[in-house]
Amino acid sequence: MKSFWKYLLLRNIAKNWLEGVHYAVFGLGDSGYQKYNFVAKKLDRRISDLGATAVVERGLGDDQHPSGYEGALDPWMSSLWSMLYQINPKFFPNGPDFVISDTKLINQPKFQITYHEIDKVDLQSSSAPGLDHVQMQTGRARSMSPGKVSHIKNIPDCFLKMIKNQPLCRAGCGKDVRHFEFEFVSSIIEYGVGDVLEVLPGQDPAAVDAFLQCCNLNPESLITVHPIGMESRHRDAEGNDYKVPIKLKTFVELTMDIASASPRRYFFEVMSYFATAEHEKERLQYFASPEGRDDLYQYNQKERRTVLEVLEDFPSVQMPFEWLVQLVPPLKTRAFSISSSPSAHPNQVHLTVNVVSWTTPFKRKRTGLCSTWLAGLDPQDGMGVYIPAWFCKGSLPPPPPSIPLVLVGPGTGCAPFRGFVEERAIQDMSGSAAPIMLFFGCRNQENDFLYKDFWLSHAQNSGPLSIARGGGFYVAFSRDQPQKVYVQHKMREQSQRVWNLLVEGASIYVSGSSTKMPSDVMSALEEIISKEAGVSRETAVLQLRRLEKDGRYHVEAWS
Repeated sequence: MKSFWKYLLLRNIAKNWLEGVHYAVFGLGDSGYQKYNFVAKKLDRRISDLGATAVVERGLGDDQHPSGYEGALDPWMSSLWSMLYQINPKFFPNGPDFVISDTKLINQPKFQITYHEIDKVDLQSSSAPGLDHVQMQTGRARSMSPGKVSHIKNIPDCFLKMIKNQPLCRAGCGKDVRHFEFEFVSSIIEYGVGDVLEVLPGQDPAAVDAFLQCCNLNPESLITVHPIGMESRHRDAEGNDYKVPIKLKTFVELTMDIASASPRRYFFEVMSYFATAEHEKERLQYFASPEGRDDLYQYNQKERRTVLEVLEDFPSVQMPFEWLVQLVPPLKTRAFSISSSPSAHPNQVHLTVNVVSWTTPFKRKRTGLCSTWLAGLDPQDGMGVYIPAWFCKGSLPPPPPSIPLVLVGPGTGCAPFRGFVEERAIQDMSGSAAPIMLFFGCRNQENDFLYKDFWLSHAQNSGPLSIARGGGFYVAFSRDQPQKVYVQHKMREQSQRVWNLLVEGASIYVSGSSTKMPSDVMSALEEIISKEAGVSRETAVLQLRRLEKDGRYHVEAWS
């Protein structure tokens, strides 16, 4: 896609290059983010500018819609079929609304499973549970997974062992945020402040066993998995051997999210072909239809029904393992902002993690897979758990020591800034580094003031956050008074000091929830620039855009 987009931007392409080409664009997005469906909008505009004709108006799917992105997709697809029928009725000889009634029609699965006899397989140290074996199994399983992600290598960059699991909130306050410290147990990876750690979570062994039993699968079977038509290939792009078998149970544990993610609508459609109970078949067909979309959303996405729960609700369904491998959501790595400086903690990496839990509309308790798994690990456990991990560049580039910083990080958004402050304190030892102004926010001073002692210590004695140095540390406790106070309110209170740092060449970093916070912070900055520089709001907006283009305004937000 990147190559395609670069090609579309070539200057020597004629204005009418795509004249006569018909196209349609549907974007998958989430309106919780500032750049909602940015790619679909830009692509649609560029193709149109090059002379192509849109068959239908672009569709914008929104994960915030009550029915998910399919709320916009279904009507968009109907419009597309109707317009294509108008362009050329031969596309649909029976009309655009004709539905094939033969329910036995189904595509072939895209993956093939080969079962191997145990006595003919070299199990390669399968009896040894050491690090080398874990590394080999992880790489092998994930090289066969249909859910491979292009930017993540199959084999982890390293394996970590937890050495600290510390709650940061007062017990019983309704929130659970943890400070985790990990030690490298394989190769040490160099990372920088602002980088991201991706962790492959472990799954509940009881849930894995229940899934295997429910699907009538033999956990000890030795299998290889490969795309149909790739049987002759022995290795993937990274050189991992496709042909070395792995235990079926290990493959499920490391690649298939069976007890956390909700299946997509197509999962229900395929299930309907394998249901032997008539009432289950009818229910599944209804769920897979446009008419049943809203009911499916209430049953599935809204309740965060897992694959295992869905299969248990339709016991007559016995899907072949090939289909399960293709349709069960892949077990994804979870990304966390690193909250440590490698200069301050050699051989370690730290995370600040909100342990996710919530109650569904039907009062079912749900928990986040990775955060709950990490919170349940015991650093004192003699055996320990080898945690597969990958390091990636985040969207917060490490700043040079000479650049003043304005940091805005409410809640766990403060995580990368802990690393920034640690790094700058060390830089101070070899020369005077520029100051930092940090705006932190939480609900209550007594309950969830994350890293309170750490921030306060660096705000004293000419530390990086001290007012004496030109920095500052300001906290918004949103629930400690009748009216709610957020980070943007504290920024406005320090309007002149923020402006002074910007004049000195400060960079702005914003990290935290993608809901309203980033746009509220941007609005506060527009006000500050307008007020302190004595310019119009429109000019302030342009100045902020200039900061973005110059690499002085960075946002890392998540939903």
